[in-house]
Amino acid sequence: MASAINYELLYDLLRREKISPELQKLESTFWADLQEYLTILHNHIKEQTSKPSVFSTQESQRTEKQLENIHRIIREFYEKREAKILTLALSSSRTKAKYDTTHLLEEEKKLFSSVKELLDQSRATIFQPEKPKEIKIDTVKQVKFLNPTPQFLGTDLKQYGPFEQAQSATLPEEIAILLIKNNRVEEI
Repeated sequence: MASAINYELLYDLLRREKISPELQKLESTFWADLQEYLTILHNHIKEQTSKPSVFSTQESQRTEKQLENIHRIIREFYEKREAKILTLALSSSRTKAKYDTTHLLEEEKKLFSSVKELLDQSRATIFQPEKPKEIKIDTVKQVKFLNPTPQFLGTDLKQYGPFEQAQSATLPEEIAILLIKNNRVEEI
């Protein structure tokens, strides 16, 4: 079965992809057709090298050189399309606009979607509106110590005291309640 792709078509596709800012439309079977074409060329080289003649050796060398050029064209063609897809995904993420992806092959649509989703997530993380931090207002109580009390570490990890008997102090509510329960202070 003959492949729908040949050297001239590949060269023309690369040329068009280079000069146009938009992605060129390809057949949905492009990559499968390309693989078939490469297989045909490899098989052709095997046939030529199995025949021990001067003409088949020259033909084999010419086909091998053509295959090298085809691989270079394919790489450059893919990289051009890849760059356009990345630019499209970046633009789509920035503007939140829907872009026409009809000229993308299925594999390329997956690349576009993955990159756009990654960019969207990154943008959401970076540009997420800052939420104001909750300001905790410590409520306090005015207390009077019933007994002398040595210095102690409060639940807020601050040092308090020492306090003399009948000395008054303003303490965080949580600490004051704890001291009231233990009969160390009384609320004023």
